[in-house]
Amino acid sequence: MSVDKPLVMVVEDEPAQREVLAYNLESEGFRVTKAENGEEALLLVAEDTPDVILLDWMLPNVSGIEICRRLKTRPETRGVPIIMLSARSEEVDRVRGLETGADDYVIKPYSLVELMARVRGQLRRTRAAAVGERIEFDDIVLDSESHKVFRDGKALKLGPTEFRLLATFMEKPGRVWSREQLLDRVWGRDIYVDTRTVDVHIGRLRKALSKHGGTDPLRTVRGAGYSLG
Repeated sequence: MSVDKPLVMVVEDEPAQREVLAYNLESEGFRVTKAENGEEALLLVAEDTPDVILLDWMLPNVSGIEICRRLKTRPETRGVPIIMLSARSEEVDRVRGLETGADDYVIKPYSLVELMARVRGQLRRTRAAAVGERIEFDDIVLDSESHKVFRDGKALKLGPTEFRLLATFMEKPGRVWSREQLLDRVWGRDIYVDTRTVDVHIGRLRKALSKHGGTDPLRTVRGAGYSLG
């Protein structure tokens, strides 16, 4: 997976709306996965975690609100922005959606132009490193534009792969990334690299981050992968 081509998941039970959204997102340069109900969405998220989720409130069996709640309580998906799509226009419904964890709430019928802008806005917020911005986590600062990293004010020397790994972790602190997801994100889906290579570069990144002291901010989650914080 290229970091320049974010993945957007569309969870919508109306086939026509689902296809229209997918078509417009792909036209904007996004990769798209589609789910027609909440259960399917949860399965797809586990296979390939999206960068943004467009989630319809009124879904069969399990509501969008419940799906949102489940995703936001899981460490590996709580950092994924969710834009709730709903025909419910009352303020109480909007507040309920946002309090459940939705990052944005869009009322149907919506403007596709505005919705695409909101998707890009969420990506700018969560993928700052991908759009040339400066992001911070505790005492670590990553400047994507100048390609420099500082910890506690001291410059660190990172190779290109370690830099991309750190940028990925810093975009979504707390999220657990599997080795396969890191391979997709950092090396690219079309390049074959052994998963053990991830461990090697994680080791190099740990060493670089601890060069001037300080605790190791990277966490190994047994059987799952790695996370920052």
